[in-house]
Amino acid sequence: MNGADKEQIRRIKRYEKIFDKASKALKRYNEAAEKLDMLLPEIKTLISYYEGSEWKKDFEDDEKGKLPPDLKRGVLSEDGVYDLLGRFDEALKNINREK
Repeated sequence: MNGADKEQIRRIKRYEKIFDKASKALKRYNEAAEKLDMLLPEIKTLISYYEGSEWKKDFEDDEKGKLPPDLKRGVLSEDGVYDLLGRFDEALKNINREK
C-alpha cells in the first residue's frame, strides 16, 4: 500500500467524492448562469409584451374563447409570467452577487 494506511485511503476517497460533486455542481451553475445571461434580451422582449397592449388583447381574446383550444398559452397566465420574471430577476441578482 506504499505506506498509506486504510484510514488515510478511506479519508481521501471520501473527500474526493465531495470535491467531485462540488466541481460538477459549479460547472452546472456556471452553465446555467451563461444561459441566463444569453436569455436577457429575450426576457426584455417578454417584459415589453407582458406590459404592453398586445398582451392585454391576447389575454382578453383568450378569456372570450377566441383562441384555439390547443394553443399553448402559459404566457397569458398573469401569475405565471409575473412569477417567471421574478424568479429570473432573482437568479440574475444571485449570479451578479457572485461576480
